Amino acid sequence: MTTKRTVKIATTAGAFVAAGAVATLLNGRQRTHRRRRRGEEVEFGTVRSAGQIVMSTDGTPLHVEIDEAERKTPTIVFLHGWVENMDVWHYQRLALRGRVRMVFVDLRSHGRSGRSYDTNSSLADLADDVSAVIKQLVPRGPIVLVGHSMGGMTIMELARSQPKLFGGRVKGVVLLGTSSGRLTRSSPGMRYLIPMLRVGAPVLDWGRRFNSYSVIRRWGLGAGAEERHVDMANEMLLRAPTHVLSDFYGNFVNLDLASGLADLGRARTVVMGGTADLMTPVKHSRRLAEQIPDAKLVELDGVGHMLMFEAHEAVTRAIEDVLDDVQGELA
Repeated sequence: MTTKRTVKIATTAGAFVAAGAVATLLNGRQRTHRRRRRGEEVEFGTVRSAGQIVMSTDGTPLHVEIDEAERKTPTIVFLHGWVENMDVWHYQRLALRGRVRMVFVDLRSHGRSGRSYDTNSSLADLADDVSAVIKQLVPRGPIVLVGHSMGGMTIMELARSQPKLFGGRVKGVVLLGTSSGRLTRSSPGMRYLIPMLRVGAPVLDWGRRFNSYSVIRRWGLGAGAEERHVDMANEMLLRAPTHVLSDFYGNFVNLDLASGLADLGRARTVVMGGTADLMTPVKHSRRLAEQIPDAKLVELDGVGHMLMFEAHEAVTRAIEDVLDDVQGELA
């Protein structure tokens, strides 16, 4: 290679790195500025209780937090989505704290839990994790399961692998912005993500931080979402390491969870989706409500994928409605 060509490549590479550094710095300053403007009574990411470690079947340590309450049953178990963590339940946790026992799980490779790899990041692995959490931390009494996106898929996989739980221990289910199948063919967000995954982790790491706020506003929330909710989603999603994207992506390619839906329907079930959701379009929520016996469908007009933020009151009401039904049944 000639000296001239070497200098040209080095100069180009240096310019790319410099541009990335400047963009990252500016993006970081913008995030700090937006965080100050939120005006939150309780700062996002600070709602915590003492953490516990639950060991999964394959030895992956799972970070779990429990908010205790005087009323011990039923227990609500919250399962977040892909590249999220338990902070996604910020508003629901504050609204329900002290009223009901709640268990929050960081799924494997997410949040404070231990890492998994592409060989042990399947929905079956996640369902086994939930089963381990239930056995160790909710060994008795009725349960309500709440899941967003991949968390909802995990609940459906659990219904397929352990059908007797539903209508037995599991008395209620809330499925938020999720799907039982045919997702990659109909999700604009998934089609956007495929080429990004193909370019490799280093470029993807840089790209995720370059104007991430605008990307997440476009693909994660509805057009009318408040700035603070976009910023909260941005802050949370950027915490997830890039390997989580590639390790878990295979779960969505040939997704088919229909076989467990009849058993899932033995529990009181609410399905909720946003009409502006580009990751799990609302037609997936409609299909779920049709396939799950006696499920109630709630559509949120103009709301995107992160409905726990931008429609947090409606999500909390849906959980409360299921909780009231289950408590009434137990009375």
